Amino acid sequence: MTQKAKLVLVGLAGILAGAALTLNLPAIADKDAETALPVEELRAFTDVFARIKSDYVEPVDDKKLISSAINGMLSGLDPHSAYLDAEGFKDLQVGTQGEFGGLGIEVGMEDGFVKVVSPIEDTPAFKAGVKPGDLIIKLDDTPVKGMTLNDAVKRMRGKPGSPIKLTIVRKGVDKPIVLTLTRAVIKIRSVKSKLLENGYGYVRVTQFQEHTGELLAEALDNLYKDNKAPLKGLILDLRNDPGGLLNGAVAVAAAFIKPDSLVVYTEGRTEDAKMRLTASPENYLRPMQSDYLKSLPEGAKQVPMVVLVNGGSASASEIVAGALQDHKRAVIMGTRSFGKGSVQTILPIGNGTAIKLTTARYFTPSGRSIQAKGIEPDIVVEDPSMPSDDQGLGIREADLEHHLSNPNGGDAAPASKPDEMVIKAPPTDKSSPDGKDKKPVPLEPGEIVSKNDFQVNQALNLLKGLQILQGR
Repeated sequence: MTQKAKLVLVGLAGILAGAALTLNLPAIADKDAETALPVEELRAFTDVFARIKSDYVEPVDDKKLISSAINGMLSGLDPHSAYLDAEGFKDLQVGTQGEFGGLGIEVGMEDGFVKVVSPIEDTPAFKAGVKPGDLIIKLDDTPVKGMTLNDAVKRMRGKPGSPIKLTIVRKGVDKPIVLTLTRAVIKIRSVKSKLLENGYGYVRVTQFQEHTGELLAEALDNLYKDNKAPLKGLILDLRNDPGGLLNGAVAVAAAFIKPDSLVVYTEGRTEDAKMRLTASPENYLRPMQSDYLKSLPEGAKQVPMVVLVNGGSASASEIVAGALQDHKRAVIMGTRSFGKGSVQTILPIGNGTAIKLTTARYFTPSGRSIQAKGIEPDIVVEDPSMPSDDQGLGIREADLEHHLSNPNGGDAAPASKPDEMVIKAPPTDKSSPDGKDKKPVPLEPGEIVSKNDFQVNQALNLLKGLQILQGR
């Protein structure tokens, strides 16, 4: 079980522009699978292959044809299975360590175009103003239509310091937006923290990487030291966190729940795809690594918590939110999450290449699948950067072509309840009472969260209210 926990990838909802994440979990063939080859279909394949070789307008390399066939076979399964050539496989392995070259965009393919799931914080894409839901239609002067996702990612990668022009279509904007970004070697510290005010801490996880658990333990230790007293409340911000490594998600959840509590379980066709991962060291530590959660500050497992999520919170972040919600350890606040409830395994196939194959679905401790549904917040708090009538309408798993169905039945998000608590986002401009001109709150240099962040302030107000009630 230890190796499974270390090597399983549950996030990202696409492939990073210039990076990806890695695992190397061996697959075992399904003994019940039919072994007979589909002769007629294979004959059709060879006929098409031969006709392209003889009749296509230009000569085509055999390797290119076969690679394209493999890529098509995988991309037709679901939005997250893919063929990784040698370069893509190498970049994927590097990405787990939190350093890679590129633009820093989490992307997926939809209707032949590249759609942005989320820009990664502190990257060229984030600084240039790329937003979740943006549709990339051109890379430099080359149309994206007709490219595979891997081809588009390759074009967005490149030598650090070199420019690339993105032409973007954005909902609500009449004309395409043209942005020129400069590629960079991107180093991401996946955990950031600060003391919002006396007694109340804030921790943001931007992505689940190899060292995320250790960085979280360090952040909590610093918060308690800075506060010089036990915390009264803690905000865990998972907004726009696209996911990452499964053991990173288990580590973050384990920091806040009782030892050996169930964090997540997975179900698939092979025995290796069936796991039950608890808040135990063997499920989040690397081999020979000491338990960094052992020395957590006293009170970390009892401090009142709010977890912030939104439509950019996917996969590993949904595992953490779901586990804390099921164990009634935290109040989940924000808007519905992305809804990626599948596990991908990287299987090397020789010559430095590999396939990323969806091998299982994951479930929260209570048995919920969030696949195509997402995590529903306990308290819905709208995002002020979006018009009120557009809340929750960003791209999600259920919008992706060939997405897996939810095994619990239906892909639609649960209908809102009459008594559901919804906190509306206020207009940010008095001249725009309908909220159509709302914009994201800009961060000042050196800030990790704005003092005017509406959702964070609502979380802080809730924690203060809980403190008052506990005092009574």
